[in-house]
Amino acid sequence: MTKIPENMISLSYYRPEYQSSFETYSLSQEQREFTAMPLGALAVCETSDDRHPIVILYKNELAGFFVLHGWEGVKHYSDNRHAILLRAYSVNEVYQGKGIAKESIRQLPAFVKENFPDKNEIILGVNRNNKAAQHVYQRGGFRDKGIRYMGEKGEQLVLHMDLV
Repeated sequence: MTKIPENMISLSYYRPEYQSSFETYSLSQEQREFTAMPLGALAVCETSDDRHPIVILYKNELAGFFVLHGWEGVKHYSDNRHAILLRAYSVNEVYQGKGIAKESIRQLPAFVKENFPDKNEIILGVNRNNKAAQHVYQRGGFRDKGIRYMGEKGEQLVLHMDLV
């Protein structure tokens, strides 16, 4: 497994020029069980000012995607109005296994602090059966405080990352 130098990975707001990259974006069938495909998540973002689509870039090529969702998403998981919800996180299958997920999660707190300075916490819901994602999130600094939520696809662990 070749590790990518961290300076080759960056987070950026979605721009229309990334649209064509999403048309060839792939995830395994197992991963599709647990997360939204980017084009579907983008369509929902277009109907909400509270959802912010973010891309993970590797050498300025689209390698991953997620959405940062404000209070309307957070309130299902937490009563912290200063939290932001991480949702629809994925790394394109062709870029997996290179450390992109690990590095993008490492960069996430600084990105949120810079772009959402009123936020003091990042939260997410991860399916109880999605062990691979739990591992990535927890290695990246998210903590399980024992809060559970019943989602559309089963029990969700609510993970938290404090922003200091």
